[in-house]
Amino acid sequence: MRSIRATTLVLLLSAGLAGCVTQGGVQHGAAPSGEATQAAQALYIKGQFDQAAQAYLALSAQDSDHRDYYKLLAAESYRQEGALDRAAPLVADIRRSRLEGEDALRLDALRAEVALKNNDAKTALSLTGKPSSRVSPQIDQRLAELRARAQAAAGDPWSAAQTRIELDGQLRGIDREQNRKEILAQLTGLGAQALAERGGALPANDPMKPWVTEAQAQLGSVTRSPAVLDQAVGTVTGDKGVREGYKVPTKVALLLPLSGPLAGAGAAIRDGFFTNYIEAAHNDAPRPEVAVYDSGNDAQHAVAAYDKAVAEGARFVVGPLNRDGVSAIFAKGALPAPMLTLNYPNDNKNLPPAGANEFGLLPETEGAQVADHMADRGMRTATVIISTDDFARRAGNAFKAEWQARGGTLASQVTLDSGSIDFASQLSEPVGQDPATSGVFISMKPQQARLLLPQLRLAKNTLPVFATSHVYAGGDDATADRDLEGVEFCDAPWLFDAQPGLPRRTDLNNALPATKGVTARLFAFGMDAWGLVPYIDWMRGHPGSYLPGATGQLVADEFGRVRRVLIWARFADGVARPVAGSLELEAPATAPDVESGGG
Repeated sequence: MRSIRATTLVLLLSAGLAGCVTQGGVQHGAAPSGEATQAAQALYIKGQFDQAAQAYLALSAQDSDHRDYYKLLAAESYRQEGALDRAAPLVADIRRSRLEGEDALRLDALRAEVALKNNDAKTALSLTGKPSSRVSPQIDQRLAELRARAQAAAGDPWSAAQTRIELDGQLRGIDREQNRKEILAQLTGLGAQALAERGGALPANDPMKPWVTEAQAQLGSVTRSPAVLDQAVGTVTGDKGVREGYKVPTKVALLLPLSGPLAGAGAAIRDGFFTNYIEAAHNDAPRPEVAVYDSGNDAQHAVAAYDKAVAEGARFVVGPLNRDGVSAIFAKGALPAPMLTLNYPNDNKNLPPAGANEFGLLPETEGAQVADHMADRGMRTATVIISTDDFARRAGNAFKAEWQARGGTLASQVTLDSGSIDFASQLSEPVGQDPATSGVFISMKPQQARLLLPQLRLAKNTLPVFATSHVYAGGDDATADRDLEGVEFCDAPWLFDAQPGLPRRTDLNNALPATKGVTARLFAFGMDAWGLVPYIDWMRGHPGSYLPGATGQLVADEFGRVRRVLIWARFADGVARPVAGSLELEAPATAPDVESGGG
C-alpha cells in the first residue's frame, strides 16, 4: 500500500510565502532570497520535485540559520519524487533540535520511512508514537499510517489493524479505500482461529468488532451476521409525522431491468417500491421525485443508466439488480450520487465504496440464520442436504461456516441431483442422534423437497428438518405441501402479513399479480428498497437500529451492507404459518403507518 499523501508541504508552498517561511505556525525568519524561495515553491507545486529539491538544497547552503529546515523541504521533495534513497542522506544530516513546531515530527516521519525501507521496524516504531500534544490532521494521519506499517513489519498485525481502524474515520477517497483494504489484509492474515480468539475477547461495542467479523467472513469461517438489534429506527417521533432520522433527497433514480430476461423481476420490484412509496403519502411524509431507468441485464447498460440518472439530477440511486452492473458502477471509483444497490458485486470481499450501500436477497443470509436457529434450539449435530442449484450451494456453505463457528458438528453432507427423483441410496438412518440435539438442514425448491421428505422418513430419519425460504412456493397449497409437514423455514415476514405497518399482502393479491407466488419476495424486496431510502444514513450511524421491513428486520452495518433478520414459519396440515414468537421485534404500536413501513 502506498503511504498516505504528504499534503502538508503542498499547503505550505501554496500559501505563496515569499519573505519568510512559516511551518506549523512557527516563523523561521527572513529567507536569503524571496524570489529564490518562491521559485522553489513553484517547482514543487508544479510537481517538478527533483528540481524543487535542488532549489531547496541551494537555499540551505545560502542560509545557515535555516539550513536544517531547507534540507527537510528538500528531503520531502525527493520523497514526493519517489526517490527515498536520495532523501535518506539528507534526513540523516538534519539536526532535529534546530527544527520547530511540527517540523520535528515531519523529520521523524521521514526517518521512519527510511527505517522501514531498510527493514528496521523497531526504529520506525520508536519514531511514530502518538504525539503528546495536538497536531495538524495531516501529520497525525501520516504518523499513524507509518506506525501501522511499522507494527505490521514488526510482526504485530493486530495492532497494525487497530491503528488503521482508528485512522479510518479521518481519511477520504482513495486513501480511505486503501487503508480499509490493508485493515482486512492484516486481520485475515491472522487466520480463522486467531481471529476467533481475539474477536471473542472484544467488548460488543469495540470498534474492531465489525472489522473482525468482516475478516472472518472473508476467510469463510462465519457469515456477516446482522448486529444485535436494539430499537426500530425513529422510535422517537420527529417532525411531519415521520420517524426521527427520516431524510429524503430531492430526486431518486430507480435502476431496474425493464426488458430482457430479468424484466419480470424488475417489474415485481418496481411494483413493490411504488406501493410502499405511495403508502408514505398517507401521512403526508415528504417524498422525493422518482424516475425509473432501464438498467438492462448487463454491466454496460447498468453504468449507462446510472450516468444518465446522475446527469438528469438524481441525488440518490436505487439499483441496479444485476451483479455485473453493481461491480461496474463500483469500479468507477468516487460516486457522484450515493446509492443503494439491489445486489452485491461479483467480488463481495471488497468493502462498498464511499456513498454506496448494498442490499440483496442473499441465500448466504438464510443458510447462516438456519444454523443460528438450530444452535439456539440446543442442537449440536446437523445433516446437510442440498440441491445442485447455485442458491443451495451458497446457502449450504454459509450454513456450514456458521454452524461450525457455533461449535456444531456435521454428521453428513448430501447433494441431490435436481433431475433425480429417487434419493434412497444417498440417505441413511441417523444412528445415535437425538432429535433434541440433532437436526437436518435442507436447501432446495419445493418440488424436490416434497420428494425428499417422505424418503427421509422411509430411511428412518425422524430428526426435525429446517430449511431456507426456497422450500416454500409463496402460497398455500395444502395438497402438495402436506409432504412437508413439520418443516421449519426462514422467510420474509410480509409473505404472512406478519410485519405491522406495511400494506397487507392479502389486500393486494387481487390487484397486483406480483404479490402472488415466488415473485412476492421480489415485491417485498421492492417495498424495502423504498423503505430504506429515508433511513439508510441514520441506520449506518446508529448501530443496532433496525427498519421493520417486508423481507425482515433490516440492519445496516458500518460498511453500508444491509442485512435481514428473517422470521420462522412451519408447515402444518400442508399450510405454512409463522411460528409463534418468531418475529421477536416489531414496529412500535404507536407509530403511524408511514413509520412502520419505513417511508
